[in-house]
Amino acid sequence: MGLMREVKFDARGLVPAVVQEGLHGRVLMLAWMNRRALALTLRTGSAFFYSRSRKKLWKKGEESGHVQSVREVRIDCDGDVVLLVVRQKGLGACHTGYPSCFFRVRRGGRWVVVDRRAFDPGKVYAK
Repeated sequence: MGLMREVKFDARGLVPAVVQEGLHGRVLMLAWMNRRALALTLRTGSAFFYSRSRKKLWKKGEESGHVQSVREVRIDCDGDVVLLVVRQKGLGACHTGYPSCFFRVRRGGRWVVVDRRAFDPGKVYAK
């Protein structure tokens, strides 16, 4: 698998992955991938990541149903960042209920929410 050899994983075996919606170019999220997550993503066409806090592999949308179908995988010039161009299925990419994790903008010395919440995370992620 040529792509795997070109990716530079850090000392923890991880590489940051920027996720971008392919239809409109909006950055949806940043997550981490280990070798297994990248290999599964390449093999299945679904986005897989590694949770640093939970220390486990996860498939985007496994709980919410808001899956990401991968259209293209890129790496940056240094090989130390992965870009996934996806088709976001479902209401949003962010676990807080927003379409994108980047829903706040710095204005007037403070962070302002500029997007509308797409779903209630309490209902989607009932534990």
